[in-house]
Amino acid sequence: MANTPQAKKRARQNEARFAVNKARRSRIRTYLRKVEEAIASGDKEAASAALRAAQPELMRGVTKGVFHKNTAARKMSRLTSRVKALS
Repeated sequence: MANTPQAKKRARQNEARFAVNKARRSRIRTYLRKVEEAIASGDKEAASAALRAAQPELMRGVTKGVFHKNTAARKMSRLTSRVKALS
């Protein structure tokens, strides 16, 4: 447990940051799940629209420090290739 005032403040900041990051990560996962569902349904229009909506959210997660940029790039690359493969 934090004892010094500095450590107590740091613990409060960590809790607040954790809550923000958790919400942001959840939001991004929701967008990615929508793309996955559209791919599974086989609807190329819906999948590409969902992908266009998911891309800025994923990149925002990178700038906010939730995801590493290579992780986001890998996810986008894989989703894009799967959407392109739809007939």
